[in-house]
Amino acid sequence: MSTIAIVEYGMGNYHSVERALRHAAPEATIHLTGSPALIRAADRVVLPGQGAMADCMRTLEAAGLRDTVLHIAATKPLLGVCVGEQMLFERSEEGDTASLGIFKGTVKRFGGPAFDLAQSGTHALKVPHMGWNAVRQTQAHPLWAGIPDLSPFYFVHSFYVEPTDPDLIFGTADYGLPFTCAVARDNIFAVQFHPEKSADHGLRLYRNFVDWKP
Repeated sequence: MSTIAIVEYGMGNYHSVERALRHAAPEATIHLTGSPALIRAADRVVLPGQGAMADCMRTLEAAGLRDTVLHIAATKPLLGVCVGEQMLFERSEEGDTASLGIFKGTVKRFGGPAFDLAQSGTHALKVPHMGWNAVRQTQAHPLWAGIPDLSPFYFVHSFYVEPTDPDLIFGTADYGLPFTCAVARDNIFAVQFHPEKSADHGLRLYRNFVDWKP
């Protein structure tokens, strides 16, 4: 039986993630926890996040979980969700905040001349980007199993990751311009969208994570 730890550090929609995982994998033992020992003992780990990057990093540090997350990222299947994906990179434009630095790259805010130029007529794109958006699967991955390419997922965000290494990119979406919304390497998979709010495709992604053997 698989044991899954959801990292609870004060900045995530933990209960929605927990409910979705319990629905997708009723046989699994799921711990919603801030205990480093329980997180390290789990078979696989989910790192959610929402809100400002600076607050997320500060509360993760205050909870004594930074080293635990770095340990998991090097040893066990890890799924990052929303700001949990952004935290894996080096730095965010949001408050010029240093993050975990597991992947090289930065977290960018929607906006700037290219973003503005991509908008047409009076249909201005609002920030935050909020709602359903098709996800283009740019590389095959076990977590995409059974999910058709260009399936819709639910987004709520103002920032997105920009990896230095394009080989990290496993999914993109379009909002004014194409942006990265899924990254992966070795035992890590992370997404900008919210699988727990994305109906059947989101539940399938969580199920795939439970079954994943990287």
